[in-house]
Amino acid sequence: MELHKYLLLLKFIVLLKGLCECFNIDVKRPRIYTGPEEALFGFSVLQHDNAGDKSMLVGAPWDGPSNTRRGDVYKCIVGEERSSNCTKTNLGNITYKAVIIIMCVCVCVFQACAPLWSQECGTSVFSTGICASVSDDLEPRDTIAPTAQRCATYMDIVIVLDGSNSIYPWYEVQNFLSNILSKFHISPEQMQVGVLQYGEVAVHEWSLRDYQTTQEVVEAAKNISRQEGRETRTAYAIHMGCTEAFSPERGAREGATKVMIVVTDGESHDGEELPDALEECEKRNITRYAIAVLGHYIRRQQDPETFISEIKYIASDPDDKYFFNVTDEAALNDIVDALGDRIFTLEGTLGYNESSFKFEMSQIGFSTHVLDDGILFGMVGAYDWDGGVLKEGAKGRIMPTREAFESEFPQELKNHAAYLGYTVSSVIVGDWRRLYVAGAPRFKHKGKVILFELSDNGDVNIAQALNGEQIGSYYGSEVCGLDVDQDGITDVLLVAAPMYLGPGNKEAGRVYIYSLSGVFVSNGTLKAEDRFQDARFGYALASAPDLNHDGYTDLLVGAPLEDGHNGAIYIYHGQGIHIIHNYKQRIAGSSLSPSLQYFGRSVSARLDLDGDGLLDLAVGAQGSAVLLSSRSIVQINMSLSFQPHSINVIQKTCQRGGRESACLNATACFLALSRSPGTHSSSFDLSVVAMLDERKLTARALFDDSNQRQTQLGVRVHTGQTVCHNLPFHVFDTADYIRPISFSLRFKINDTESGPYYSGTSISNTDDVCVTDLVLQAHMDISGTRQQPYVIRSPRRRLAVEVQLQNRLENAYNTSLTLHYSRNLHFSSLSIRVNFMLEFEFSCTSLLSKVQMKLTVASDSVEREATLGDNSVQLQTVVQYEPDLFITSDSNLNRYEVHPTRTISEAIGPEFYTHFRLQNLGCYSVSNLELRLSLPSVAAGDRVFMAVTEVFSYNVSTNPLPLLLE
Repeated sequence: MELHKYLLLLKFIVLLKGLCECFNIDVKRPRIYTGPEEALFGFSVLQHDNAGDKSMLVGAPWDGPSNTRRGDVYKCIVGEERSSNCTKTNLGNITYKAVIIIMCVCVCVFQACAPLWSQECGTSVFSTGICASVSDDLEPRDTIAPTAQRCATYMDIVIVLDGSNSIYPWYEVQNFLSNILSKFHISPEQMQVGVLQYGEVAVHEWSLRDYQTTQEVVEAAKNISRQEGRETRTAYAIHMGCTEAFSPERGAREGATKVMIVVTDGESHDGEELPDALEECEKRNITRYAIAVLGHYIRRQQDPETFISEIKYIASDPDDKYFFNVTDEAALNDIVDALGDRIFTLEGTLGYNESSFKFEMSQIGFSTHVLDDGILFGMVGAYDWDGGVLKEGAKGRIMPTREAFESEFPQELKNHAAYLGYTVSSVIVGDWRRLYVAGAPRFKHKGKVILFELSDNGDVNIAQALNGEQIGSYYGSEVCGLDVDQDGITDVLLVAAPMYLGPGNKEAGRVYIYSLSGVFVSNGTLKAEDRFQDARFGYALASAPDLNHDGYTDLLVGAPLEDGHNGAIYIYHGQGIHIIHNYKQRIAGSSLSPSLQYFGRSVSARLDLDGDGLLDLAVGAQGSAVLLSSRSIVQINMSLSFQPHSINVIQKTCQRGGRESACLNATACFLALSRSPGTHSSSFDLSVVAMLDERKLTARALFDDSNQRQTQLGVRVHTGQTVCHNLPFHVFDTADYIRPISFSLRFKINDTESGPYYSGTSISNTDDVCVTDLVLQAHMDISGTRQQPYVIRSPRRRLAVEVQLQNRLENAYNTSLTLHYSRNLHFSSLSIRVNFMLEFEFSCTSLLSKVQMKLTVASDSVEREATLGDNSVQLQTVVQYEPDLFITSDSNLNRYEVHPTRTISEAIGPEFYTHFRLQNLGCYSVSNLELRLSLPSVAAGDRVFMAVTEVFSYNVSTNPLPLLLE
């Protein structure tokens, strides 16, 4: 029989091996845009395309003068040059109808949000937040401020001031007027003040809309001169104030609280008209404070009781809240603080000294998520920073109550500031339901993420809650849902815990993976490189539609504190419906520019900005924004074949240098296919290196052209066309048929800068591992019988086992077959059939026993078995052997007579003995043997006396001889 050594003929499709180190994001030619570092330029990034005008939008939330940091958005043009200047869009200069304290810009799709946008209300500053919808050409359109509230100090105040001759001294009245006005917060969004002075006639000193600041009205008060007059027509002045001073023509605002302050020192001369005047005020919901100045009565020593009664009548009820009296004009300044406090705490308005907040600090825009039918906002500061969510959409505003989330955020934990809404998103689950997602990174200090449904009337149905595991990790500060296979259903939900403490108490960070299986179930974690360093891995998360053009969504993770705060980003590939846990590329900020800091604080991957048809990455850093381009990907299909297919190890057909050899020819074929969209280079050059028996010390084969184990060639590959090259070689040593001759190819693209992305790799015809598939089958010759246990009778005392061994793949060398059997078997013989069927025969067993055996087969250690499950067989059966016992007896009397007529004493006859002999002629000792003696029948009345000298029963343990397999 001829023996052949086979070269392993393998066909490989090389899909850019080595991408786990490099992948296809170009780090050689980054575009780095710089901006004011003190403005936090790079805090957020967004790719933008306006009808071909491609740019990167960069948020700078601290932009502007130190006293008015409104923030802004910069537009960075992506042109042919590797860098260009960024210009402000001036979105931070939008004039809102409130005082903007600070604008923290968060760039979102078609929005620029300012979560720290604040408004002054009295002495308080509330950060309700605001967003502006932005057109494609970055022009602001509508503002979105769903939690902005009208200040409780939104008041129109008219002071009706008595200027008759009895008021003295006037400068004290001016001081009072200036002092009380300085307490008011004058602005278009808060208080407006008008002054009407009267005596015999009434005059509008100024109207409500005349002055816009507190300073202006205080200065105006200093210049008011007394009207004088002999009469005090208070009813006339009140009527005029109610009908004219509070009219829209004089600046009265719809919805403003109307307040009138009446200051007078004497009874009115038109008191009979007071009921009509006050009725007119009631119709207009005007609240009236009335101040009685008693100086005139005290100086004349007159009783002021009637006067006080009239002033109380003018004041709104109750008197203890709306009525004041002072001894003289100088004492007016004593009630300034009390009057101001009462005005600020009018019924129906908020007392700002209260400790409970609803939406005043909600910070809308801190997190947003754009939906098909609106926008989902996170209200991180709502309800005393417990947080909440709000949806603004086509069906109106949906604002769930605090109690809607009580099942997961109990009211008794309200002081723990969960920050619900720190991040918001949504997922589509298997039944095409949309679930909203909101993170609460400070819930019980470990963090929580909830998935919930939201009805049009604000009802919340919580579908699932995910909980953090480490205190202070900020679990839930970022979430990202991925539709990996792009079928419309969310496959993976990622939850970041960027402050997760790793080894050495460093903020390494961690990203939790949850796969959709009815509900989202934990499926491991992603983490930064295993180094003792701060990383904040997961500080930013973003999905990328498809970076490597395999049809699956990919993932970007920012780690801005890595490498001493230089920062890094990680790229993970999607596959099927999962995210591959090992990152495919890590891009360190220091590899792009040594000056980059906090690289990875924000990421965006949505568009092709440089016009090459490939997705680009935008990454924010401190004072910088980086645009990284993708490179095209070439898939190289390579096949390797040999002629002849096998080598005769005995006969050599060629000669080389006087030595006999076997001639072979290897054919390597290359097919390049572009995996990237768009138009790319149609051809490129490969450098190919072929090697024979690279790891062997002695050369067993040489190439014809070089007479060496290595040869090189250049290959020009055209996209879509197969190019083949022949590589003839000689094999000299064919005696070693166990270890095949290796044939390997290494190749790389020559143009590594501008050509398609492909790192050097290799293809080999062998890895010194033969793949075998040994299949073992065995059966007993009695296993098919119905008799259980199987009884073996003499002369058949043999059990046969038939074993069949087959190899279905490559050659198996040094194959061994091992047989283990129970101790109650004796090995008898082994016979090998011509067709390689093995037969084992065993000798007899004990009387009743269980036969057990296990057969295993294995080949030499240099080989690999394809399927191990069919490499062993276990057999067992119960057999019973017919015993082979021989019994003989011997007696001293051949005859014994019984005479029934004799007496008892006479009946005793001679004593006789019977000896029994038992012999076991079988293979084994017999167990549980008993000897039973039976007598012949005796007639009635007969008596037999028998003395048994020994009745025995014994057991003999089975001790079979040791068995050896030969």
